[in-house]
Amino acid sequence: MPSGSEPVVGVARSVALVGLRAVDVTVEVSISAGLPCFSLIGTTGTAGRQAGERVRAALHATGIRLPSRKILASLAPADVPTSGARFDLALAAALLVRLGAVASSALTDAAFLGELALDGTVRAVSGVLPAAAHLAAAGVDRLFVADDNVREASLASGIGVIAVGDLSELLAILDGAAHPRALPARPPPAAADVADLADVRGQAEARRALEIAAAGGHHLLLLGPPGCGKSMLAARLVGVLPSLTEQAALELTAIRSVAGLLAGTAPITLDRTPPLRAPHHATTAAALLGGGGGVARPGEISLATHGVLFMDELFEWPRRLLDALREPLEQGTVRIARAQATVCYPAAFQLVCAANPCPCGGAGTCDCTDAEVWTYRRRLSGPLADRIDLAPRLSALEAGHLVDATPGEPSHTVAARVRTAREVARERWGVVNRLASAEPVRATARPAALRTLGRAVESGALSGRGFDRALRVARTCADLAGDDQVDREHVLEALAHRAALRAARVAR
Repeated sequence: MPSGSEPVVGVARSVALVGLRAVDVTVEVSISAGLPCFSLIGTTGTAGRQAGERVRAALHATGIRLPSRKILASLAPADVPTSGARFDLALAAALLVRLGAVASSALTDAAFLGELALDGTVRAVSGVLPAAAHLAAAGVDRLFVADDNVREASLASGIGVIAVGDLSELLAILDGAAHPRALPARPPPAAADVADLADVRGQAEARRALEIAAAGGHHLLLLGPPGCGKSMLAARLVGVLPSLTEQAALELTAIRSVAGLLAGTAPITLDRTPPLRAPHHATTAAALLGGGGGVARPGEISLATHGVLFMDELFEWPRRLLDALREPLEQGTVRIARAQATVCYPAAFQLVCAANPCPCGGAGTCDCTDAEVWTYRRRLSGPLADRIDLAPRLSALEAGHLVDATPGEPSHTVAARVRTAREVARERWGVVNRLASAEPVRATARPAALRTLGRAVESGALSGRGFDRALRVARTCADLAGDDQVDREHVLEALAHRAALRAARVAR
């Protein structure tokens, strides 16, 4: 039996992550008579099952020897996926309480997240930001984390973050022998290194389509021969998009944290620059959509949330991956089912695609047969093509565009117009035009504009979905022009910017 100063069970608090959802985990430790062993129940995965040995070695390096008795540790609730080494620090804290080295009251309103090295050093773990935000909402006062997780955890307001370099420091703080170190000042956000639209020569139609896409949040396909500036234009879209709100920036940072992109990195700030993700066309489904063993991790479409997903060489992508984007494009989320858990991640991205018109590129002379062109273009299915709003056709650059040293319109000028148009749309219905409901948008269109769209449907140029998407694009054109009503000229511009979309779906 434990002595009077030792509780029967040592208890500490931690947090598990199921996707972006944080779940409270209670770590309990008991010591009883029996064969000497360290058993851990309620966890899965190799890293979790080996936690006992890491904690034993770390405590020994700190000068604390575990008794030669049966040690049983439990992570509750048992039905929550608790794989990984993120509970090591909480496990050590619960053991210190059970051994009487720390009073149980020292762990009141405290939580612990961190992996332990064999020498007692506390290592960073992923997913600290959503865990800290959850604990702050639950009223927890203190969160103990590794030094490399401090800046990330500090992004969550309403909770005191305490850095611990090793178990000796944790023991000193909990025992009252030392005070927590002062947190480093949060560095100012670094200036975003974003390419400027002034670098793009020619391509007036594509530049205009890029501006419309930015103003309305519309999806964009750039179709043209190699070297005409498709990738340059796509890379410069984020430079004309408005900065992220604090809420959007926190959500994006939380996704990056769960993906393991923040732990142990350089000083972390709240990044307000919209992300640009450009996966290669050989990317796997798990990397694009999210996946992996155990609980699925975020994929590229989630890491592009509130920003741009750029898919270069569109017709080189496997059709099954392209069609898998249809639901995320409509719903703004992706749901991934795995054996341990089903998780839902944000996927509110703006899709920008670039493609050559044919396998050889189509610049100058083309010797591709109709069958080769059709096989090349059929990767883009009709349902996915119907979800693309703008498809300007780019032409090969003329020598005059390349020789002329006059820069194009800079990004900051275009961004000002985009910002104004977005503010108008948000004041009207709270979201960008692409996300607005169909009926309110129709109510702002003149009869002549609707009749023009109706004729496009009759001719087969638009589907029912395409009707509403083209109307939303026309609404954005009207906002950029400062017009309250969608007129026929706005519809004609919206339809003109979809010309290459039909060409992408048929052989020449």
